[in-house]
Amino acid sequence: QLLSHTDPLGGRSPWGKLAERVRNSLETLYFLKENGYFADCRHGPPGTPARKARPDDALRPNQLFAITLGAAADKQIGRQVLQACEQLLVPGAIRSLADRPVRFPLAIVHNGELLNDPQHPYWGTYAGDEDTRRKPAYHNGTAWSWVLPTYCEAWAQVYGECGKPAALALLGSMVRLMNRGCIGHLPEILDGDAPHRPRGCDAQAWGASELLRVWKKLRHGHRPSEK
Repeated sequence: QLLSHTDPLGGRSPWGKLAERVRNSLETLYFLKENGYFADCRHGPPGTPARKARPDDALRPNQLFAITLGAAADKQIGRQVLQACEQLLVPGAIRSLADRPVRFPLAIVHNGELLNDPQHPYWGTYAGDEDTRRKPAYHNGTAWSWVLPTYCEAWAQVYGECGKPAALALLGSMVRLMNRGCIGHLPEILDGDAPHRPRGCDAQAWGASELLRVWKKLRHGHRPSEK
């Protein structure tokens, strides 16, 4: 979508058509109408056409980038996605996976040993052995600080000017993290489970830079390329 707007060839390049294909594919192949959010991926053996692959029903925050990058432009779909992703929110961060059962199983196996419940793969605590405890939690319930600003950005994008105060209030929950632990910085991750203890790197640049980028955009309307 970004390339389709910035390409100097304009209508003579394929980027605009490709962007439209992306939008159509998202809505027809990935949006789960009965769930109100986008499938994270589709599953099938090698050579399976996308239309015949099975959609994954795990609720993850990755779909928020489809809104902020303009690939999912339908405001009604955007509102449904934001509502669904409320289940992922924790103060100052957003979970990488919702705490709910899934129809498409997600098995985590290490050296031939099943580590989780594939039908309920959420893992809410990032602690313990790296390979058998922390890595399984990292993308399956651990909350990330750097993705929360994208939720706030998507909220303002879907609801417009009237949605900015709510988006800024949500963004403000990150200040709490900056006022404890490594003062003035944001932790990389938090436990998905309460009390959402900070984990990982104590001072993560991508969390701070995303907070600043979205705060400037919501307060002043600056684009990422502007000073």
